[in-house]
Amino acid sequence: MNPVHLEGIRERRAAHRRFERGEGKLKAVIYLAIFLLMIYSAVKIVPIYVSNYQLSDKIQEQARFAVVNRYTEEQIRDNVFKVVQELEIPAKRDVIKVFNTNAVVKISMEYTVPVDLFFYHTDLHFSPASENKALF
Repeated sequence: MNPVHLEGIRERRAAHRRFERGEGKLKAVIYLAIFLLMIYSAVKIVPIYVSNYQLSDKIQEQARFAVVNRYTEEQIRDNVFKVVQELEIPAKRDVIKVFNTNAVVKISMEYTVPVDLFFYHTDLHFSPASENKALF
């Protein structure tokens, strides 16, 4: 082959490779940005769901103990509200609904947690509840 012809082919391949290098770096930056955004979102959202799970567990526990220990509605509401404050859940005391008789204890509440991400705002709604009956 002609040495001039081979030189032209080499130059075109080198130019083509320069463009490929830039595309790989751009993809890596985009993937890294998406990955970091997912981690940031998880850090903001997962603790809210964990707190709700813990609150739901404590409400079930309070319902069981309230039947056995014959707690009043105010005592049950106070115990649940202490848990709400410990978990730093944005709910007021008056949203905790308690129905208490000698045979049944029902505890329920509804609350909303605002979530602000860089580009998106949403409110997560939760309504943990529990019911326990006495064993007669």
